[in-house]
Amino acid sequence: MILFPAIDIKDNKCVRLTQGKFDRVNVYFSDPVEMAKKWEAMGAEYLHVVDLDGAKDEGFQNRKSIEKIANAINIPMQTGGGIRSKERIKNLIDMGVARVIVGTMAIENPELLKELINIYKEKIAVSIDALNGKVAIRGWQEVGDVDSIEMCKSLEGMGVETVVYTDISKDGMLSGPNFNIYEALSKEVNINIIASGGVTTLEDIGRLKEMNLYGAIIGKALYDNKLDFKDALAKVRQP
Repeated sequence: MILFPAIDIKDNKCVRLTQGKFDRVNVYFSDPVEMAKKWEAMGAEYLHVVDLDGAKDEGFQNRKSIEKIANAINIPMQTGGGIRSKERIKNLIDMGVARVIVGTMAIENPELLKELINIYKEKIAVSIDALNGKVAIRGWQEVGDVDSIEMCKSLEGMGVETVVYTDISKDGMLSGPNFNIYEALSKEVNINIIASGGVTTLEDIGRLKEMNLYGAIIGKALYDNKLDFKDALAKVRQP
């Protein structure tokens, strides 16, 4: 299982939101590039970078930070946040992003998603952000009536190889992930699932690893010093 340290960027600074709420933001570092280099130096094999401003308003004001991170590290990074056009995806891949994560597009424009999968294959991942099992879109601002597990099955049929699944109610709460949903996903779909939201303890990591998930994203637990990244890596690498 791959552990993805999260770097959430707002106003070109490294921050964390609580439950995706833009009025509950903590600024941790002024330079996201230095943060990326720190995680790489500590042994990270992949980074998870989110453009929060893009997720909210589809702008690209954090482009410079994302490009600088891609140029500063020697490990791959995946990036999401307000990515709803072919042009934006091409820009990100051209600047060195290994995997681009789309969310709202998968719900609102599945035909475009199919086209992008045909072009970029495994370089396209889909973010499923759910509240009470229903998919949220537009930076978690709108929750519809689409069932999240059924959506994952649909994406698998479309050729999507990787899904980042976030339980919004767990995000930033340091209360543990929604293990029930990840257990269900590990049984019902045959794609790479990355767990996101609430991963806080070594026990959390151990349980997710036992489910044979592809990966887990860790954010606030690292920034609040609730979890040591090197200890987390050692837990994952235990036989």
